[in-house]
Amino acid sequence: MDCPTEEGQIRRALEQFADVRGLRFDLPARALSIDAPHSAWEPVISAINSLGFKTEALSAPPPAEDTAKAQRAELTRLVAALVVAVAAELVHFMAPETMVWKVVGMAVAAGAIALSGLAVFRKGLSSLLRGQLNINALMSVAVAGAFAIGQWPEAAMVMALYSLAELIEARSVERARNAITGLLALSPPQVEVRQADGAWTSVDAKAVAVGSIARVKPGERFALDGRVTAGQGAVDQSPVTGESIPVDKTPGDDVFAGTINQAGALEFEVTKAASDTVLARIIHAVEEAQGQRAPTQRFVDKFAAIYTPAIFVLALAVAVGTPLLMGWPWLTAVYKALVLLVIACPCALVISTPVTVVSGLAAAARRGILIKGGVYLEEARKLKVVALDKTGTLTEGKPRLVAQAALSQTLPEAQVMQVAKSLASRSDHPVSKAVAAGLVGEPLPVEDFGADMGRGVHGTINGRQYILGNHRWVHERGLCSAELEAKLEEHEAQGRTLSLLADQERALGLFAVADTVKETSRQAVADLKALGVRSIMLTGDNPSTAKAIGNQVGIDDVRANLLPEDKLKVITELGQTLQTGMVGDGVNDSPSLAAATVGFSMGGAGTDTAKEAADVLIMNDDLRKVPETIRLSQRTYAILWQNIVLALGIKAVFFVLAVFGSATMWMAVFADMGASLLVVFNGLRLLKSSR
Repeated sequence: MDCPTEEGQIRRALEQFADVRGLRFDLPARALSIDAPHSAWEPVISAINSLGFKTEALSAPPPAEDTAKAQRAELTRLVAALVVAVAAELVHFMAPETMVWKVVGMAVAAGAIALSGLAVFRKGLSSLLRGQLNINALMSVAVAGAFAIGQWPEAAMVMALYSLAELIEARSVERARNAITGLLALSPPQVEVRQADGAWTSVDAKAVAVGSIARVKPGERFALDGRVTAGQGAVDQSPVTGESIPVDKTPGDDVFAGTINQAGALEFEVTKAASDTVLARIIHAVEEAQGQRAPTQRFVDKFAAIYTPAIFVLALAVAVGTPLLMGWPWLTAVYKALVLLVIACPCALVISTPVTVVSGLAAAARRGILIKGGVYLEEARKLKVVALDKTGTLTEGKPRLVAQAALSQTLPEAQVMQVAKSLASRSDHPVSKAVAAGLVGEPLPVEDFGADMGRGVHGTINGRQYILGNHRWVHERGLCSAELEAKLEEHEAQGRTLSLLADQERALGLFAVADTVKETSRQAVADLKALGVRSIMLTGDNPSTAKAIGNQVGIDDVRANLLPEDKLKVITELGQTLQTGMVGDGVNDSPSLAAATVGFSMGGAGTDTAKEAADVLIMNDDLRKVPETIRLSQRTYAILWQNIVLALGIKAVFFVLAVFGSATMWMAVFADMGASLLVVFNGLRLLKSSR
């Protein structure tokens, strides 16, 4: 097993087993991991053996050194086969035309075929005996036929070049498969952990318990996820989130395995085991995504299943029909038919889709976009409308103090702010916390502190009673003048939540709190509009706040006061006529994320439930990744069809040359190999443009 075509054969053979939950192919190592109960093992092995493969049970994946050694041995064998095939050509062209030299030439050619093609013949014969016409069957018939009609030098060269091309293709596909794993699997195996006596010791990262204190020096990578407890510095998070600019870290900030500490030693508390880090989950998700078949890939597989037998029938018609109907010499007709079989080899067609899809998935992951399967990579380009949750998606999801003003001339402004901070600091309400965090200075002692549910808090400071409450409470106390009401209405029209500081006689200060819009939201909405995608806001917040946020980011269609079932209803109704995307981060968004054509969740701020329900995770919570995903989807789809057209177009040209011109087996194998390598390298272009 060393090429995607054979991977496809095995996948199709194992589709009949309902107990097989998952397959993981490692083509360079020729290893397959099967997720299935022990009871299904024997029939699964029998099914694989029936395809002409020899199986060997492994207790663990083969070591990388063994895989590399096997790859070098295989490459050496195929290069040797190519050298022997060239020797066969030289004997054919330069040696005297005597029986002895002919036998020598045939022996040399047979040696080249044996070196490069025994596995192909074994699989091809197995396929022919089962009545299946696949790539190995085509090549086996073509090479054996060419040898039989005296074209043994070409038969040897065809088999050697074919096997070498298969090896190159397999390595290229694996390069795409390993692109994200190789990028991310960089977390060091060892980490410095503080011991009970305060000493620092290097420990195997897999053995570090959650809650341990670890240390990372400047220039080192984090081996585990954690929360900074001491130190400050900049961390390059691009391997995980796709952010190109380093992020400053201080105590309390989260850090991720695989990221790079650029400056300043950092101590952090380990929050996740090595097997459960964000990095490990990303790699696992990408591996699972690679195992899914994208729509175009399924189409190509079905097409190839019809195409290959049809070509075999056409070649048979050329071999038998043209001598009878057109008077061609039998050897010429058979030779042309064999050339057709080599040209028709569907390698390029079959390989055109997986290498492109996997490259697209890897390119997305490098950008901090985790797509859970090729189907979503393809579907994203079809989106016509994207529904956006407000809190945590368009906005930061954290209320902040955005405006403050002293309203009294009798009390200095600094004193107004200090009194407000003193009361706000004693409250657990999110609005009070935002006020306290936004004001500077030290709070004063508060006596007789209390809270009035739904109104605010009160207390005595320096012998004077104060309240810090909402608009309604201050209005009920008769402290709102017409001028103050106008100011309050102005703030409320912008979707802000207001707190007022007052004493027994007058309002003293105004504090406006709002969930601020992310800096990237307006650009994301504009990018979606440029792509022809309409944006809709779905939120459970009140209409005035929702409308204010909509105006800030450029969304006209704002739907407020929605419960989770209301959001789901909107997505379902839109989905009946349009391909609809949903972007959210909360538990209440999960039903809508699951119902959308493509659901996007914030990978950083999102809840676990939302991440499970979504099809795409945005690792750095940057909404601009949504239009970026759509653009990548469009580009991937374009390259998919470029590859299909290239593969079929090149074959069509050489078909005509083979039947009506003078195409030889040399030309045929270069046409097949050239088309295969062309589509592989075209698909890999997605990796190079991943930044």
